[in-house]
Amino acid sequence: MKLNDAITKRIDEICSEKALNICDASLKGGMSPSAIYDLYKGRTKCSKVITIKRFCEGVGITLKEFFDREYFNDIEE
Repeated sequence: MKLNDAITKRIDEICSEKALNICDASLKGGMSPSAIYDLYKGRTKCSKVITIKRFCEGVGITLKEFFDREYFNDIEE
């Protein structure tokens, strides 16, 4: 699995668990939803940690909780 695929998979999981959509989670984290949508559309090849951190703040979790999935250990380059 590629890194962006793992990140978008995790975002989907979290939004589902928290009953939020990407737009709401992004705005709660103080960023434009376009930063996340760019990941989904492939416009961003390497996501910034600050983007993920702000998403995490928006959904009320830590970076550690975000990356606490086994599939992040098997990332392809």
